[in-house]
Amino acid sequence: MAFRFPLATVLRFRDSMEKREELALKQILMEIARTRLQIEQLTRQIAQAQRAVEKTLEKPVSAAHLQSMVNEIDVLADRKKALIESLASFERQRQIRMQAYQAAHRDRRMLSEMADRQRDAYEQERARREQKFVDDVFAARAQRGWRSG
Repeated sequence: MAFRFPLATVLRFRDSMEKREELALKQILMEIARTRLQIEQLTRQIAQAQRAVEKTLEKPVSAAHLQSMVNEIDVLADRKKALIESLASFERQRQIRMQAYQAAHRDRRMLSEMADRQRDAYEQERARREQKFVDDVFAARAQRGWRSG
């Protein structure tokens, strides 16, 4: 008879929960990385726009053009600020997802270790039974050999 872990269904469920939480964590980590990249890009764009304003100020320029350039910087800065705020939200979500993943991992690992211990105990018991059978066969053959001798 093969080894059967009585909580195999629960273990499969815990394994799927762990994988689901891991996937959710990876998704939020990807969102954080994407947002950070966008923030870096906006930072570079803002710096370029500020350099352009400084260069433009070296020569005569209309107030409307200068105002347009400043407005562009303000729009970029507002987008950057919004991304920084969303990054903070993503970081809170990451923390929650990390805790959920760690709990799911711990629960699955506990059941996996229990299954491993039970499998080891089963294998030891099976090996003991097999050895007893071999010993009984050997003893039976030895007794037949003494009787015929």
